[in-house]
Formats: sequence, structure tokens, C-alpha cells
Amino acid sequence: MPGAVLLDRLTRLTARLLRAPAALVALADHDRQVVVSAAGPAGRRAGLRSPLPAALRERVEAADGPLVVTDTGADERLRRDRTIGGLEAVACAAFPLHGPDGETLGALCAIDVEPRRWDRAQLELGGDLARTVEEGIALRRPGGERPGGERPEEERTFLQALLDSLDTGVAACDRDGRVVLVNRVLRESRPPLLGVHVGDLAGIYGIFAADGRTPLPPEEVPLARAFAGELVDGQEVVVRTDDRHPCRIIVNGRPIEAADGRRLGAVVAVRDVTDQHRAQALHRAQHAVAGALIDASSREEAATGVVAAVTDALGWVCGEYWQVDPGETGLTRIGLWTRPECDLSAFVGEPRMALRPVRGMLGRVWESGRELWICDLPHDPRDFTRREQALRAGLRAAIALPVRSGRQVLGVLVFYSDTVQERDDGLTALLDGVCAHVGRYMERRRAEELTLALAASRRRFEQIVTHVNDDVWTAEITPDGRARPLYVSTSGAGILGERVPPEERSGGGDMIAIVGRYVHPDDRPVFVAFCERLVSGHPAEAEFRLAGLDGATHWAWIRALPRREGGRLFVDGISTDVTERHRMAEERERLLAEEQRQVRRLRELDRMKDELVALVSHELRSPIGTIRGYVEMLLDDPELGGEHRAFADVIDRKSADLQRLVDDLLDLARLDAGRIAIDPRPVSLTRLLNQSVEDHRPEAAAKRLTVQVDLGRHLRVHADPARLRQVVDNLLSNAVKYTPAGGAVDVAARRDGDEVAVTVADTGIGVPAEQYPQLFGRFFRATTAKEAGIKGTGLGLAIIRAIVEAHGGTVTAAPREDGGTVFTVRLPAEPPQED
Repeated sequence: MPGAVLLDRLTRLTARLLRAPAALVALADHDRQVVVSAAGPAGRRAGLRSPLPAALRERVEAADGPLVVTDTGADERLRRDRTIGGLEAVACAAFPLHGPDGETLGALCAIDVEPRRWDRAQLELGGDLARTVEEGIALRRPGGERPGGERPEEERTFLQALLDSLDTGVAACDRDGRVVLVNRVLRESRPPLLGVHVGDLAGIYGIFAADGRTPLPPEEVPLARAFAGELVDGQEVVVRTDDRHPCRIIVNGRPIEAADGRRLGAVVAVRDVTDQHRAQALHRAQHAVAGALIDASSREEAATGVVAAVTDALGWVCGEYWQVDPGETGLTRIGLWTRPECDLSAFVGEPRMALRPVRGMLGRVWESGRELWICDLPHDPRDFTRREQALRAGLRAAIALPVRSGRQVLGVLVFYSDTVQERDDGLTALLDGVCAHVGRYMERRRAEELTLALAASRRRFEQIVTHVNDDVWTAEITPDGRARPLYVSTSGAGILGERVPPEERSGGGDMIAIVGRYVHPDDRPVFVAFCERLVSGHPAEAEFRLAGLDGATHWAWIRALPRREGGRLFVDGISTDVTERHRMAEERERLLAEEQRQVRRLRELDRMKDELVALVSHELRSPIGTIRGYVEMLLDDPELGGEHRAFADVIDRKSADLQRLVDDLLDLARLDAGRIAIDPRPVSLTRLLNQSVEDHRPEAAAKRLTVQVDLGRHLRVHADPARLRQVVDNLLSNAVKYTPAGGAVDVAARRDGDEVAVTVADTGIGVPAEQYPQLFGRFFRATTAKEAGIKGTGLGLAIIRAIVEAHGGTVTAAPREDGGTVFTVRLPAEPPQED
């Protein structure tokens, strides 16, 4: 057969590229069929009659395309005779060979000894090889045949022509690893390959792994793997001859070996799947977006799911969804996804970000409602928000698209790539569809969220109302003056004590008529006036009594506010049962009247007590004076002596104590009644204090007390000298009495503005801190005085305060730092101003 050497090469190439154990070419020769070329165990071609089973041959001749058999054992016609070219064939793919006039010349068959499925790429490659065999047969048929043997140069020319006719790219290297053969497909789509070593292909031609980002090591390049002896089946790589036109290809490769096992080189078949990959990516993106929207439970989840699905499917690095804020004041990012292996933190910042005002790409898309594609960010002159951060993060391209609901822009979808991306109308159309889908979802979700928020608000309102024992209601005022109820809460028992049964709710659904039946007759004018204000559209408030359904009379307090909507008048109101409030008010008035009666009675008793004390004290003064007079006469008698004189001394001391007590009681009674005589005049306070101190020195000396005086010069006050001396004497007497032996008493006076301050300090037994507020009360004595056994009536300090206050002054007591007590009296330094 002419050209058999070339046919053998094509047959071997078929077996390698289709990954089949054997392949053959069978042609019809007059009344018989012969194998003219074979590779693998069926490599004997001469003298074989009927290399294809009759059933298979008939079906090949009748087929318009390749005949594929995945398992001959499952085929009724083929399982009786499965021998193809002397090999037990379990699976085969037969490609018809046609002549120039369309007649069937034979078939190119790939044979496998196990059941298998032939994929689409393999069938397309087999069809291309069958067309090449047809051209080779046509060149070697009568009229194109050369006598004698074939020269190598002619064979190479012939083989190159055959390979150039293939739609699949083919390249081969020699035993030194140099590329020596490249067909037309690769020559037109790639820079020159001839002469390049397989180890340099990755660096020269920019070959990346299937992810398009990971550079492929030189030893992983398909031709290098085949040259190393590997069988390469369907390796997917990305070739970037420039940033704008990356190409995705599927490569099959086989080593070329001589019969003796010597490595002669390697061959690869390359198929460009860029368009198919893009179509599959877009299809995946559509499904992923639909799934993300179905699974999302919120707008944030939906936004994140959509940008993640689209960005990942397209192989880009970042996606964002910016939502228009309520009131259209700006954009807020609610969806963000970045490829895990890419560090974009400097660009994306916080997951939730707000832009106000909105400028740059996002602002233009929001305002115009049209998409914006930036193919090459570093060379694009248009404003781009966060440009510097984007460039530092390695971003090169971006596309922003509006998400609309009708004419309203709801948000902006943005996707970023780390490679230059030329505008792709198909991708733009897909993303427009995604935006429309997202827009419908966002609008529906917003409506659902508003519905849920309204329902939640209503539930919260009902919860609040259930804790209030009031009726909350809304009614519509109809043109005929009726109040048609729209809403009535069911929390409390109502203002009638019980709920009105449905069978008693007559009145044509008129709340005015229903409530009016229970209004107390005396309060009907109030109720009528209340209703008239409501019907006229004015706020109204009223309290009136109702004959309750529980048999009791209830007080109702009703407040209502009208509002108009679309020409209709509505009234919102609250009805409160205030019966308890009225009962408490009545009880409060009763208790107040009772308290006032008690106060008047106590005042009367207090007055009677004061009068009794004054009367008794006054009546006691005469007999006490008589007793003291007779005692003095007895003591003046020189003949009285011994035991009788001692008895007279006791009577004298006790009667003197009784006299002072009666005087104090009379003074208090007069002061309380306002009948004490105060005769104020200019008084030299300095002289008065010195005289009082000198009068008390003997008593102080008896207890070894130190008395120190610090008085300002020429201190004058406007006071009654007798009463003022009574105050000073009482203070000094108390200081001496309550100070233990060896202590000290300090008397000081100074001018302080319009007042004169007099202080009497002692180092005595002191007063407990909690008892100071009671110190000036009648008959009060500190616990320290009682515990020390010091006698007293508890009237002295009360008299001091009454006298000082009668002069328009004040008196206070406080603990001394080193122990004891400090009394301070403040008196006006000048006469009081007359009205």
C-alpha cells in the first residue's frame, strides 16, 4: 500500500492520543477488506481478510459519524464475533473513511480490551485523525502515487501537511528534548516553538496550573512529562502569552519510543477549551447564585453568598455588595468575599463599611444605573475609590453593576480580578441577569423584613398592652356619626368590670351606642359632650361613671385623639378603669380630715399642757419662796447648830434646785407662748462674757479646770442683757459640769460679717454623734451624761435655743477635735432692719 509508513505513524498517533491499546486502518479492496495499518497487538496488517466483523462493517458504512461501542458483549450483533484485526475487542470507536466522492473507503478503529466510555474530546480528536488519513489516502491513490520508495524529506513534508490539516494542536520534540514539529493550530496561536527545549517552555510561554495563578514547574509541563516517559491524559493548564488573553487548554501526551525501547522524543495534542471553560464557569455561577439566594435567611447572607458564588466561579479574587442606605444617604457594604489565598485586608478593611459621600466607580454606577468595566486599573484615568489600596493589593481589573428594582437602584455589585480583564459581553449579560435576580430577591426580602418587623412591632405592642389593665382601641368615625370599632385590646377586664358579651354588642357596631347604654344618668351630659368632640375631629378626654356588668359602679377615664387618613376620620383611644383611684381619693380626703381633727386636738392638748405647766409653776413659786425665806431665817439664827443646821442646809439647797426648775418651766412656757419679755439694747458683749467667766471661775477652780478666754475688743450686740447673760451662764455652767477634773474650758468671741460668733468649748464627756440633732429638745439628756451620773433636767439647752432664736440668732453644737463639745452662738451685731 503506497504511503504505508505515514499511515502507520497516524495509526500509532491514534492509539496514543485516544489512550487505546490498539488501533488500525481497514480499507475495502475490490471484493475484500484488508488492514493497511495497525498499531499495538493488531500490528499485523497483510493478508487479513475481514478485519472488521460484518455487523460492525455494515454499521460503519451506514453511519454519518463515528460508531462508538462501549461494550461489545452487550451488543446483540457484535457479541458473536468480537475479533477485530485478530484482537478480542471489548470496546471500540470506529471512524468512517470517505473518498473524494463521499464513498466509504473503510474505517479508522481504536480498540480497547476492557469496557470503556469514549469522551467527547477523544471522539473529536479521532475524527480529526480520520480526516487526516483520508487526505493521506487521497494523496497516495492513483494519480498521486510515486513509484519507488519514499524519501525522508518527502515524508516529513507529507506528515506536516497532514498535521496542519488537524483542528487540534500537535507538537513533538526529538530525543534531545527540542521541539521539532508544530502544526498550524499552534503556530497561529502561539509564538514560535521550534527549537525550544521542553524545560524552558514554562518560563518562556507563561504556563500556569488550572487555577490560572500558580506557575507550573518546568517538569510539570505536559510535553516535559511525556518526554520523561509519562502518559499525559487530559492535563488542564492556562497559558498567558500576555495579561489580556489567557488561554485554557487540555493536553494529552505520549512518549515516542522505538521498537527496541529507545526514547525518540514525545508528542502532545492540545485542545483549546477557553470558551467551553468560560461557558461552564458562567453556568456554575448561575447555579451558585440561585443556590445562595435559596439558602439565604437574610439580605446580608444573600449578598455574601452571591458575591462568593460569582467571584469563585469566574476565578476572580474579590466581590462586594454595597447596599443603598435608607433615605439614600450613602452605601453600606453588607456582602464581602475574598479568595482565601489572597491577602486583601489592606483593600477591603472592615467587613461592614459605609461610604458617605459616595464617589468614584461606585458613585457613577449608583447615579447612572449602568455598569462600569475597568479593564486595566493602573492605566485607567477614571477616579477609583481606594485606588492606592487596590494597587497595593495587586488588583488589576474591576466591574461594577447596579442592582435595580424598576428604576430604583437598590445596590451595587462589584467584582475584582488580579489580572487584566478585557470587556466580555457574555459575562456582562450574565452579571446583568444575576443583578436582576438579586434585585428581585432584595426587594422581596425587604418586603418580608418589613412584614416581619411590622408583625414584631404588633407583638411587642400586644405584649405591652397585656401588662396594662386598660382598653386600647381604634375606631373610625363614619359620616353618620357612628364610631365603628377597628381594634380593641383584650388585656383587661374592661371599663365595665367584664367584657361585653357578643350577643349584647348591639347598636350596629357603634362603640358610642354600646358604651352609652351603661353611662350613669348623672354623667350623661359629660359623655355626650365627649362624643360630640370626637365626632367633630377634636381631641377629647372625660371621666364618668358606668353601671358595670359585674353589678358595681365603675369610674371610667377615656382619652382619645383623632387623625385623618385619605379623607377618613379615625380615633385612637385609651379607656382606664379609675374606680380605685376615686376610692383612694375619697379615702385620702377622709383620712386628711381625720388627721386635721387629730392635729387640732393635739394642739389643744399641748396648749392645755403648757397652761397647766405655767399654772403649776406659777403656783409653786410662792410656797417655794416662803420655804426659802424661812430657811434663811433659820440659818441666820446663831443658836441653830448641830444636826438642825445641817437639815436646814439641805432644805435650802433642794429648794434652790426646785426654784431653778420652776423658773425654767415658766421660761419655756412663756417662750412657747411668745409672751417672754425681750428688751434688746446695745450691749458690750466683751464685758458681759468677762463678767460671766469670772463668776464661774471659783466653780472651775474647785475642779482644777483651766479656763481660757479669747475675746475680740469692743464687741457689741443688740440684745437683752439679762437674757443674754442667762444664755452665757447656762453654757458655762454646762461646760464646767460636764468636764472632768483637770480639763479645760475655752471661751472665744469674734466679729463675722454682720454677726458676732461666741463659742464655748470644753474637753468634757461629749455627745454621741447620732444624738446631736436631739440635743436642743426639751428634757433630752445625752446617754453620756446619764452614764456618768450627772444630774440635770434637760431644759437648759432648750431655753438657750429659745432665747437665741428670739434674738434672731442661731445656736449649734458640734464635737471638738480632741474630745468634748463646742457650742456656737451667732447674734446680730447691728439692730435688725425695720419693715
